[in-house]
This record gives sequence, C-alpha cells and structure tokens, in this order.
Amino acid sequence: MKTNILMICLGNICRSPLAEGLMRSKLNFTKFTVDSAGTSGGHKGEAPDKRSIAVAKKNSLDITKQKSRKLLKEDFQEFDFLYVMDESNYRDVVSMAATDEERNKVIKILDEVFPGENLDVPDPYYGGSQGFENVYKMLDRATDAIAKKLDSK
Repeated sequence: MKTNILMICLGNICRSPLAEGLMRSKLNFTKFTVDSAGTSGGHKGEAPDKRSIAVAKKNSLDITKQKSRKLLKEDFQEFDFLYVMDESNYRDVVSMAATDEERNKVIKILDEVFPGENLDVPDPYYGGSQGFENVYKMLDRATDAIAKKLDSK
C-alpha cells in the first residue's frame, strides 16, 4: 500500500508546487504518492507561478505539468500526511478536519527540520525571485528530512 503525501499552501501556485516537485524527486513513486493543494480556490486549474517553475528548473525539477486545486474534505481520507507551509494554512486545514485522527495528519513542514520552533515557509508571491530561491532551499531541506524519515519506515 502506498503512503500518500499532500503539500498545502494558500493558492497552490508557489510553495506547495515546489514542495510537491521536491518530494516526488526524493521518494520511490511505487511506494509514495505526492500531490499538492491550496486552502483557497483562487488559482484553480492554473500552472505554478513562473518564478516557482524557474527556480525548480534551475534545480533540475520540472513542475510545469502541475495544476492548482483546492483542498477538499476528501483529502483527509486519501492522504496520510498533510504538510502545510505556515500557521495560517495550519489553522485553515485543521478547521476542516472532522476528527482528531484527521487533525493529527496536519503538520507544519518546517517542524520536520526545526521541531517545536513553529517556523513558517514565507509566501514569496509578492516578492522578487530571491524569495523563491529562499523558499526552495527551505523546502529542499524539509523534504530531505521527510524522505529520510519515511524511507526508514
């Protein structure tokens, strides 16, 4: 049986597509499924932000085929881990959970690298390309930690 991982940010065009691409590149696709979603539906069907695509491409990842989608209640049944990028995403996702079991699936992604520090992956949307570089580095480190943890199970 596959382990299913969902990466979540606000619009599903900047951070979560990068996290999805990174996570997919680090896990065996026969054992894991990785997807991404947004807490808002404002970019439904759109490709990732061109700056996310550029930083991914610079690091040998192709995220151009991804399409934004809104987080659904059904995702709590389909996915084993729901990784969120920041506190606002965390609150939004947890508020959708129907049970403690579902709430316990929601994890702030940087907690995998900095447990207990409650750090956020900043939203780079309104900044320049350096913000996307910084986010990529954070997510690269976090997905390394997740891959190491999940591959050891």
